[in-house]
Amino acid sequence: MVECVDGSLYTGWTTDPERRIKEHNSGKGALYTRWRRPVSLRYLEETANRSAAQKRENEIKKLTRQKKLDLVKAYNS
Repeated sequence: MVECVDGSLYTGWTTDPERRIKEHNSGKGALYTRWRRPVSLRYLEETANRSAAQKRENEIKKLTRQKKLDLVKAYNS
């Protein structure tokens, strides 16, 4: 999960988080982040495979903003 310059949160999955952050910040990332740069990594989870990553992405996207912020807080503690 990344935080955009406007304070919004964007959730996605990738096999290479460092590369993906660079893509988002260069304007080659998701359309959502293209207009909200720069982004910074706030939360990261590892999963066993692509299918699990996509499932978890969908679960996180359904969370309220507060629950997402709770994940961020726990990750950074």
